[in-house]
Amino acid sequence: MISFDNTKVAFADKTTSELRKAYWMFLLVKRPFLVKIGSWFLNIANRIKLPLRWALKPTVFAHFCGGETLEECETALNKLSSSGLKAVLDYAAEGVQTEKEFDEARDRILATIEMSKTNESIGFAVFKFTGIARFALLEKQSNGEPLSQQEIADYQRIKTRARQICESAKDAGIPVMIDAEETWIQTAIDEIVEELMIKFNKERHIVYHTLQMYRVDKLFYLKKLCADSKKKGYLPAVKLVRGAYMEKERERAEKMSYASPIQPDKIATDAAFDEAVKFCIKNIERIALSVGTHNEKSCEEAMRFMSVRELKNNHPLISFSQLKGMSDHISYNLALEGYNVSKYLPYGPLRLVMPYLIRRAEENTSVAGQTGRELYLIKKELKRRKTSKS
Repeated sequence: MISFDNTKVAFADKTTSELRKAYWMFLLVKRPFLVKIGSWFLNIANRIKLPLRWALKPTVFAHFCGGETLEECETALNKLSSSGLKAVLDYAAEGVQTEKEFDEARDRILATIEMSKTNESIGFAVFKFTGIARFALLEKQSNGEPLSQQEIADYQRIKTRARQICESAKDAGIPVMIDAEETWIQTAIDEIVEELMIKFNKERHIVYHTLQMYRVDKLFYLKKLCADSKKKGYLPAVKLVRGAYMEKERERAEKMSYASPIQPDKIATDAAFDEAVKFCIKNIERIALSVGTHNEKSCEEAMRFMSVRELKNNHPLISFSQLKGMSDHISYNLALEGYNVSKYLPYGPLRLVMPYLIRRAEENTSVAGQTGRELYLIKKELKRRKTSKS
């Protein structure tokens, strides 16, 4: 079994200076009060356009993102490639609201796909629907409310943008992941993604649907998706994650007096996640799987399921995925053993990527043990380097 404690492998492409910066950053993130105050300040600063580039770009942005442009991402792409990892190049700009901005976001995603034709280090394209669609319109459609003529036209444009992205991905021979979002807009997203899989996944796994396994209904949904795919003649592809909106989901459910769609606790979420991974590997002849987790035990379970089925480490339909700047000890050690591994590499203008960076800070604070683990491993590697020099 792989040792995830090999920090020499995990941080091979990080300079000592970069590790020290990361250590101090995670040390700050470990304090919920500081993260809360910092997030509030950054939101305000971003709105009134305070000049914070000098402080953020070489620190938090550099740690979690690839660059502001595709050209700036080249260094990060080359580093990943040299260690046997692929990139999921993600245009992570948020807060766009107009049809023009949605079209611009689509064009950025298309440019990423175009770049993948000449850069083999890009393993997946990715997008989220709120990057190319109005949240309120997705919510209205999810609720089954009647749409105005203008909203019907806007909704068709959403589907057209998504179709254009998937068509381009198919032509380029690169799979495209579609992120999951809040439950109250997810029904509309599910419907469109299923349509896209029917259209583009006839012969290859092009469109990947992201399932958040902290939802109580998603294991059932996964099994239903697999059954439906057989009837409708397409190949299902999924990225499994635990989920990114837990606190927001629970707060909304309590406020609006409906049953929480979230698993009762972490144990239940972990069990659902591992069961979903097991189901996919059991049905790997049809399903393509991306295991999106920073959880060591879940990675070990996935590897064990693969071993039981006597699947090769580099099975073409199974990959592991983590975010840039997090869980390098998992990503790089998996890659060293020949598993398919990709890193989410967000990029975009600093001002538009700010909401993403704030979420990363909040996520590191809320996930039990995540920040402490990062600090322990960085400290261990810094000590190893110091000892090896003496």
